[in-house]
Amino acid sequence: MAATPTPDARPAAAGDARIRVRLDAVRRVAEGVHTFELRRPDGAPLPEWAPGAHVDLHLPNGLTRQYSLCGDPDDRSCWTVGVKRDPASRGGSAWMFERLRVGETLDAGGPRNLFPLDEQARTSVLIAGGIGVTPLVAMAERLAALGRDWSMTYAVRRRAEAAFAERLTRHGTRVRLHVDEAHGGRPVDVAALVAAAPADAQLYCCGPAPMLDAFESAAAARPRGRVHVERFTAAAAPATAGGYVVELARSGRRVHVSPGQTIVDALRTIGVDVAVSCAQGICGTCETRVLAGVPEHRDSLLSDAERAANDVMMICCSGSLTGALTLDL
Repeated sequence: MAATPTPDARPAAAGDARIRVRLDAVRRVAEGVHTFELRRPDGAPLPEWAPGAHVDLHLPNGLTRQYSLCGDPDDRSCWTVGVKRDPASRGGSAWMFERLRVGETLDAGGPRNLFPLDEQARTSVLIAGGIGVTPLVAMAERLAALGRDWSMTYAVRRRAEAAFAERLTRHGTRVRLHVDEAHGGRPVDVAALVAAAPADAQLYCCGPAPMLDAFESAAAARPRGRVHVERFTAAAAPATAGGYVVELARSGRRVHVSPGQTIVDALRTIGVDVAVSCAQGICGTCETRVLAGVPEHRDSLLSDAERAANDVMMICCSGSLTGALTLDL
């Protein structure tokens, strides 16, 4: 799943229209990691995408999950997503691995790109951890095709977990694989990687939360527009203190948000069902305009400038710092 709070101006998300896709192939690319190749049943071309994009998969078990695209952007016949079988799966990756079979169909939404690649950068530094390599492998191939200067460090706990290893070896010394178990269990030194990057480099990081936290800390002094992060899980717990009122500007309806509720929870109690996907503030599906009041931002998507402006919020996880919020709903 995707979320990047770094650039001050985020690209607009794609529409929420669903596309029926068929699973055409499943391939093992590492221990516990498969790629799933999706095509339209009628063979029509799929919407275009660029490296860093993800799609929403609406699974038949009622869940919606976000998966980064890792195929060839020039191939409009197929979307390829990489999925790691999570032992603590809440029903997403487990269902993909155990229930989804070649030939079956499901709905997809997107693509959305909240982790875009700056193709004009003089140099780019890519840092990946585990399944976080999925969006970065497409970035690496795009930069190579453009003849840009770039490097990647890919960290895994064990070599068997290194997804897309064969694809990445084609880039020679531009890609460095760090295997924790080969270094006495020590993780890659993210701070050192950031410190060694040229001052004008575009930096990208996707991986587990400790890696992302170390990356953001190390890159804190760099210009925000040159530091890009994508998270698969929320960086903060949702705001559920409640005790405020939400007014819906379009209908004039009002709802009280009680303790233990999110705004989305409260809206559903009065029959207002809004589009929500990740429910963690990392995908942007529920982004809503704020017309009055001050949000309590808990998402991992908005930039500092967007949070300060207080004119949009992610209602799946954010709350209110004022007694009332007026939303464009």
